[in-house]
Amino acid sequence: MSRRVGLYPGTFDPVTNGHLDIVARAAGLVDHLIVAVAANAGKGPLFSLDERVEIVTAEMADLSAQLGTGIEVRPFDSLLMNFCRECGANLIVRGLRAVSDFEYEFQMAGMNARLAPDIETIFLMASERCQFISSRFVKEIGRLGGDISQFVSPAVKSRLDTKFGSGDRP
Repeated sequence: MSRRVGLYPGTFDPVTNGHLDIVARAAGLVDHLIVAVAANAGKGPLFSLDERVEIVTAEMADLSAQLGTGIEVRPFDSLLMNFCRECGANLIVRGLRAVSDFEYEFQMAGMNARLAPDIETIFLMASERCQFISSRFVKEIGRLGGDISQFVSPAVKSRLDTKFGSGDRP
């Protein structure tokens, strides 16, 4: 039986509790999980690629310890299917929060299947408690001084507070 290597790609700007939920569930489906942090300069990320890799690596170390499994974090700035081949991944994991996510993800999965028919894409529905969490909303709430502690880990909240110059807010 071949080894199942899953790849969970995203910008992770910042990594949220929703992302961690998908990672925890995906880790149980594969032999090895790679969390692939996309450079994605087109999205104008708040954190640099190096910062995002550092943040995600710290979050995955905590999660990996809880799960008792190894999770690798790697940056990438290439075509996803080429990166999958480079990593030996034969499965892409995508999280879905709502029907609007499905339409976009369905189109992308179809295109990826044309580029690399041997690499499968699976969709994991967000847990009920995470369906509304998005990095974009977390950044907006944080930027405006709202409480984001229920959407991100304490370490990520601290990084966001520092970025927004609000380290002394609750």
